[in-house]
Order: sequence, then structure tokens, then C-alpha cells
Amino acid sequence: MNQFQYVRAAKPKAAIEALAKDPAAMFIAGGTNMIDLMKRGVMAPEKLVDINKLPLRKIGKERKSISIGALALNSAVAEDKLVQEKLPLLAQALNAGASAQLRNMATVGGNLMQRTRCPYFYDTAMPCNKREPGTGCGALEGHNRMHAIFGHSEKCIATNPSDMSVALAALEATVRVSGPKGERTIRFDDFHRLPGNNPEVDTNLQRGELILSVEVPDNPYHKHLHYLKIRERASYAFALVSVAAALDLDGNTIKSARLAMGGVAHKPWRLFEAEKMLAGKPATEATFRQAVEAAFQGAKAFEHNAFKLKMGPNVVVQALKTAAGIA
Repeated sequence: MNQFQYVRAAKPKAAIEALAKDPAAMFIAGGTNMIDLMKRGVMAPEKLVDINKLPLRKIGKERKSISIGALALNSAVAEDKLVQEKLPLLAQALNAGASAQLRNMATVGGNLMQRTRCPYFYDTAMPCNKREPGTGCGALEGHNRMHAIFGHSEKCIATNPSDMSVALAALEATVRVSGPKGERTIRFDDFHRLPGNNPEVDTNLQRGELILSVEVPDNPYHKHLHYLKIRERASYAFALVSVAAALDLDGNTIKSARLAMGGVAHKPWRLFEAEKMLAGKPATEATFRQAVEAAFQGAKAFEHNAFKLKMGPNVVVQALKTAAGIA
């Protein structure tokens, strides 16, 4: 690990100014992802700006949303009574992530910013356009079992590892940030990026911007919902495929649906087409399967992850069945 400077920021403005002045500086909170990357030589910031003292841990009800501070711990959010009552899908997704020990350290903002777990990204001896632009993508012709089937490019086929982000995508959250140019709000679907020609850029944050909170709008998805994660072991494993499914039902009729997937793309992947097809239809397995299969028409697999083309639709259908109470 390279030597680095370490400073603590007492106020958001001071943290933002510290990054604005030093292009080699980075924010650190729980450090559950960054410290691993620094140890492996994947990231080597010259300065770390500790933001743990900033007043960004509050979880509370706003007028038409629930606001979750960027420094709120994953475990605290999952256990919060307001979240469990109004955002149970988010609580389920958080409890599916990592391990209890990591959830006690990881923050909401850090979870949003965590980087892919692609082994070629972590191995500095291998080519990786995300780690070192222009070197190639080792996963394209390598072992790509965990990799994307949606939204990938010839530059990168890595996936986003966050469970929390899948639920936030389904719930149509927004991310409130502050930077040198002031505050702004980013739609969650616009927060993370697809790889395109610049896979080294994971989000649409601008230089020096600090995540203040995540805002989740009021929604009707309190009862008929399910977060289903398929992984290779029961704990501390990233998703092969995961699904956040939420239904608003009137009897057996679907008034609206929200679907997002993890483990299949460079960002949480919304199944917009399936959501539209489900609206107004009866909540049956046949309805679910028809909508989901249509949404998978554009999926493309590689040598070792073709199983996701079958597993993915089946997992989404099962999550919808569980959410509807017909599993």
C-alpha cells in the first residue's frame, strides 16, 4: 500500500473543498471497499478525506419522501422502524448484502460508490479497461461467470455489486449531492453509468461532489414485494442474479409494478418493459413469465454466463410470485 495523507473534515463544505483542491484526494467513510482496493494496488489515493464526522446519518420522513443520510450505516437503515414500515424492500436488500460485520461498517453513500468485484479489475497483472483504460478487458475471453448480460460494451462486461442499489432503483430514489457548484439531485437511474467507451467512470458524480442523502419517494409498495438473491453461498457472496420486485395490487389485478435486477449489468438494471406489460394484468405466473421473457429479448451472454439467460427470467418470475403471495 502506498503512503497517503489523511485528514478529517468537520463540515461538508470543508470536505468538498479538500477534494476540489487536490485531484488525487478521495473521500473515505466505512472503507469496506476502498481499503481492499488500496491493499491490492487497484487504487492509490494520495490523500484520504475522512467524512465520518459530518452530520449525515439521519433517517427521517420528509414531506413526500424518506430521507436517508449518506453516512447512515447499512445495518442501521435495515433496522430502522420507518424503513421497515415504509421501505421494506430496501430493508430486505440491505440484509441480503455482505455480512453482518460489514453492514455494521458500510455506509449508504459508500454502498452507492462501491466498485465492481470483477476478478480482472482486482488483479493488477491482468488487462482491465476499468482499472487502466486502454489495456483491454480480460473478462471478454476469460472466465466471465459473474459478468453482465445487459448494457455491456466491448470495453467492459463487469457488473455492479450493490444489493441496496437494486432496491433503490426499483423504488425510484434520487441522490442528493453537493459540490463546488452547489447542491443538485440525481435520479437514481442516472446515478450509475453503463460502461460504453469509458468503463473507468462508474457514476455521473462530478469531481468534488459529496453524497448528502438518498431520497426515496412515498410509494404504495409496502406489502407485495420481495428481494431475491441467487448466490453461491448463503453469506458474504455477491449475486449471480438478484431481483427487487414490488407490486401494487387491487385484488388480483396489478395496478403497477417495479422491477430491478442486480448481477446482470454495470448498473442496477430496471425492467421497464416488463413493468409496463404487467400493469392492468392479473397477477398470475403466466402473466409474469410473458412480461419477463419480453424484457430479456435484448440480453446477451458470454461463454461462462449463458446460464443467466435462463436463470434470470426464472428468478424474476419467482420473486414476483412470492411478492404476489402465489409462490
